[in-house]
This record gives sequence, structure tokens and C-alpha cells, in this order.
Amino acid sequence: MARYLVTGGAGFIGSRMVRRLLERGDTAVVLDDLSTGFRENVPPGAEFVQGDLADPAVWEGLSPEGVDAVLHLGAQSSGEVSHEDPLRDFDVNARGSLLLLGWCERHGVRRLLHASSMAVYGNSDRPSAEDAPKRPGSFYGASKLAAEGYITLFARRGGAPTVFRLFNVYGPGQNLGNLKQGMVSIYMAYLLDGEPVLVKGSLDRFRDFVYVDDVVDAWMAALARPETAGETYNLASGRRTTVRELLDGLLAAFGRAGEDRVVQGEGTAGDIAGSVADISKIRRELEWSPKTELREGLGRMVRWARERRGASAREDV
Repeated sequence: MARYLVTGGAGFIGSRMVRRLLERGDTAVVLDDLSTGFRENVPPGAEFVQGDLADPAVWEGLSPEGVDAVLHLGAQSSGEVSHEDPLRDFDVNARGSLLLLGWCERHGVRRLLHASSMAVYGNSDRPSAEDAPKRPGSFYGASKLAAEGYITLFARRGGAPTVFRLFNVYGPGQNLGNLKQGMVSIYMAYLLDGEPVLVKGSLDRFRDFVYVDDVVDAWMAALARPETAGETYNLASGRRTTVRELLDGLLAAFGRAGEDRVVQGEGTAGDIAGSVADISKIRRELEWSPKTELREGLGRMVRWARERRGASAREDV
């Protein structure tokens, strides 16, 4: 049995990660400021600490007792928000990561898994491999790339980090109330409310969507392989999906195939035309492949969202 510190463990991906750790018999400490996560997302059995990653006092007061490794998912992860408040974006993603790494060094916690982002690559019309040029087009991408730089130094100073560049993660549990983060959840929120879907930018933009449980599988595989220390992996499906194709898939999942439910608006600052991953490295070294096709994943997410909406309605009666 191991003990893990999970930053961002009250969020969409982090809480899923914590649940998997507990299911396999490990213990977890969740650190989250609840700016986008929710206390109720933290599974029973996990210890919860509320705190801001960018606050030095949090790291001074956080006990390292028994912590074997850190799963670092805490972040400001909206490109749009990063342009509204770039200093806060830097504080959380870059400064917060640096403070975490200092805490790890002081307490001898060498093993770290870090959630970076596709945003470090910027716009690309072809699949990006891990050694592709890094040309972030948003403050968010720049802050995540800065965090990767600090992690490289951490490795040179004796740390054992593994970096995952997450592409567009989606699935049950995604925050449907946040209309500035998560393309799938944003569009789904409009459809649940019976409203036209506001698309900010071209329908021909493309992304690489990966299901949340497949993401968790990859992190668990890395924890089981010490040889992944010092490595960076794209974590994605390796498939290109346009915004138009995503909307068609969502409408089909809602049983509304063929409906025209789209209103186009101006694109957001720093948005990119295309992003898709080359996942040959993670397939080879972690023996990992995405299991969930987009159509199947969207269906699961729609069922979850409808059940959640129905449960809320019953509670209000």
C-alpha cells in the first residue's frame, strides 16, 4: 500500500485518480483550493486539505508523512481564463509547481507524475510527437511549459518525474457549470438546457479527445513502471476530430442527429486551429492504448449528465 499526495484531487480528473488509488488499496491526501473543483468530488476515505498551490504557507504547513509520490493535477486549465488573468495563471501553474517541487526536495519525495498540456505545442496541422517544437499560443500553454522546465531541473537534482501532456480529456464528472473550460462539457451543457450551442470559432478546428478513464489507466501504468521517470508522454487518442464532428456525435448521443443547434461566435484569445497527438511513444513504453471510442465515451457522458440532472430535479421537489 502506498500513500499519495494528489493536487487538484477535487477536480474532474483528479477525483477520478483518487478514486482509483483508493480502490486498489492505497491512501491519498487531496490538496485543492476548490476554485474549480468541488469538495463532494473527493471520495470518502481520502484526506482533504484546502489550500492554494501558489501560497507558500500551504507548503510550509503540509505534512509529508508517509507520502511516497505526488500526482500533480492541480492547475488553472482554461486557455480563455489565462488571457483574462495571466498573472493568476502563472501563479497557479508555474509558481505553484515550483513550490510543490521545493516541498518534494525538502522532504525527499522523489516520485512525481505531472499533468502538462497539449497547449505547449501550440497550433499544429499534423500529429505532434513529444520532441515537436513548443510554440504555445496562450498564457496557459506558456505557464505549463514553464512548469515543465522546473520539472526538468527537479529531475537533474535527483527527482523522478514523469510528465503527461494531456490533450482534450472528457467524460462523466466534468464540470458542466464551467463554460470556459472543456469543449465537450461546454457544448453538452447547452444541449442539456435545450439551448443552441455557442461555438467560439470555426467548426473546422480540430482536437484530440481522450476519455478520462483511459487517462487514469495511463497514470496507473506509469506508477507501476519506475523506468518512466524522466520521460514525457503525450496522453491522447491519436485521432483528429473536428468541432463539427464532435457536435454531430453529441447530437447523436442526445438522440437529436441532424438538428442544426449551433450558433457561431468569435474565437477566444489564444485559441488554436488544430491539435492532435502522436501517441506512438506511450503505446510502446507504457503498453497503453486508448480503449474508449469517442462515440462510446460521449454516450456514457450524456447518460451520466441526464442522471445527474434528474437527481437534482428530484432533490428540488
